[in-house]
Amino acid sequence: MVVVDAESAGQRLDNFLLRQLKGVPKTHVYRIIRSGEVRVNKGRAAADTRVAEGDAVRLPPVRVASRPEETAVATAVPAREFPILMEDEHLLAIDKPAGVAVHGGSGVNFGVIEQLRRARPDARLLELVHRLDRETSGILLVAKKRSALRHLQDQFRERDTGKTYLAAVRGDWPERLKVIDQSLQKYLVSGGGNADGERRVRVVAADHPDAMRSITLVKVARRLVDASLLEVTIRTGRTHQIRVHLAWAGHPILGDDKYGDFDLNKALQRADARPGLRRMFLHAWRLSFNHPATGERVELTSGLPPELRQFADHDAPV
Repeated sequence: MVVVDAESAGQRLDNFLLRQLKGVPKTHVYRIIRSGEVRVNKGRAAADTRVAEGDAVRLPPVRVASRPEETAVATAVPAREFPILMEDEHLLAIDKPAGVAVHGGSGVNFGVIEQLRRARPDARLLELVHRLDRETSGILLVAKKRSALRHLQDQFRERDTGKTYLAAVRGDWPERLKVIDQSLQKYLVSGGGNADGERRVRVVAADHPDAMRSITLVKVARRLVDASLLEVTIRTGRTHQIRVHLAWAGHPILGDDKYGDFDLNKALQRADARPGLRRMFLHAWRLSFNHPATGERVELTSGLPPELRQFADHDAPV
């Protein structure tokens, strides 16, 4: 049994455990959370549960990795810096590229945060404030102080931040559809290289026992040929929210390999496709929040990466 102290309060459960169980493979940490072997105040808890000071966390017996190959994996994390949009003594805002996970786990050995820590060994603390899907590019916040982490995470939780994405979707988005208010449910599907199942999300009725109310605002930025470039603002930060909501509306994101139009995606990936698109067209474009130390409103913008800008400027998806 471990009792959460003041310094650890506000952390996600998975991050808390990764620091408590040093040397235990991340895949195993996520497995014991999903299986219910980890208990918080005698109850089951999800990986994204925030622990509070005084919480009693029960840990099952675990074996610390000591095999040479596991040590090799731990030391194989490459040091990497990412393009910086803003940095001070409290926080770091980076421009995350597509194809890079924000953290290791679930079959991924390392991500942005592990590479940053390796690149900055003298940093006292580097913690993710929020997350982006692996194939989503754009603005990602990292806290450099525990107080900043708690302050910023409170803002995300209380919806005091402004988060707008750019997404290119199939077809002509209807001008009248400006608000999507559809509840979502997480579920697992077998396969995907994960013995415990692959995480997916779907739209469900508001009275479903696992329903999470989810609100997405949509504005047409530009009409493309057989496609639309959208400014998408989320009022709730659910897993895969934008991807599922836009697909539910009949206009899936181009390049989305989970909820998209798979035949269209293949056509866009062909070598002779003009323009071609070999990734999901979803980019965390704009983010606003109150600075954790000064309280001043911060507005950050990340321009479209070259491959997405080239696609949008070509004005035709196929």
